Amino acid sequence: MIHPRVISLLPSATEIVAALGFAENLVGRSHECDFPLGVEKLPVCSSTKIPVHGSSYEIDERVKEIVAEGLSVYRVDADRLRELQPDLILTQTQCAVCAVTPRDLDEALCTWVGTEPAILSLEPNDLADVWNDISRVGEALGASKGANELIVSLQQRLALIREKVATIKPRPSVAAIEWLGPLMAGGNWMPELIEIAGGRSLFATAGEHSPWLDWATLSEANPEVILLLPCGFTIPETIADLELLTQNPAWPKLRAVRDGKVYMIDGHHFFNRPGPRLVESVEIVAEILHPDCFDFGHRGEGWIALGEAEEFSRSQQSWIH
Repeated sequence: MIHPRVISLLPSATEIVAALGFAENLVGRSHECDFPLGVEKLPVCSSTKIPVHGSSYEIDERVKEIVAEGLSVYRVDADRLRELQPDLILTQTQCAVCAVTPRDLDEALCTWVGTEPAILSLEPNDLADVWNDISRVGEALGASKGANELIVSLQQRLALIREKVATIKPRPSVAAIEWLGPLMAGGNWMPELIEIAGGRSLFATAGEHSPWLDWATLSEANPEVILLLPCGFTIPETIADLELLTQNPAWPKLRAVRDGKVYMIDGHHFFNRPGPRLVESVEIVAEILHPDCFDFGHRGEGWIALGEAEEFSRSQQSWIH
């Protein structure tokens, strides 16, 4: 395919396509794809059944209800797909509640007339899988060389950080919280990102799915640093959900809380999208854990300290008005 028409139903895949220089080949996107700038103008080919503006608990309950009924969390617009006539559709099989899956796509394509598009499903569980997915997307686009160059560039940026923190001892213990109600620790590639940035990841194992976490386990581990990065949540949305944590009697007793080392990260754009911006995610953690060594300029946009939440909210309101 010299000029393939691509529909991406996964935000990280959209970012990979753009990073490979094929943004102009995108003809459709998912309802969640919003980076890089300009993709929001593309036709939307999916929607969600989840209340996107609900609290963590409300979203969790709705997801469990839908899954219990044997239904999908997402809808794919079959008419829109046919209208756009893609050569390649990108989706994922890593998480049925995180983005559109091949099952959702199969239902939309069951009445397809004519030559069906190629479907590439990404399934990243750790960093090695992310590099492999970039390579697979590059191959599907006829850009294997560009994909290899992108991977090398991203790995070199991580190597510079890894080298700089190599002599830092001891490493602070870090709890990455991927969901606030109920608590879930960040798994898959997240433990690797924390280790590269010079931290010691708690609760989750690299390459394995994110585990549920109870307050007793969190209290017993008593992490030195807590990172709040709920999947799909911006910083303002995380601030709105903080009461789920602060109202628990165990919260003020945690060492990270007492020491002022609780941080909120934009979980919508960072950490939860297994693509090129995982490197920026590592930069964010490096800035947080080792501010004397790193300043990549992410503070105030990619992350804030918990103590800055009130001021951050005021600045957001003044910007809106």
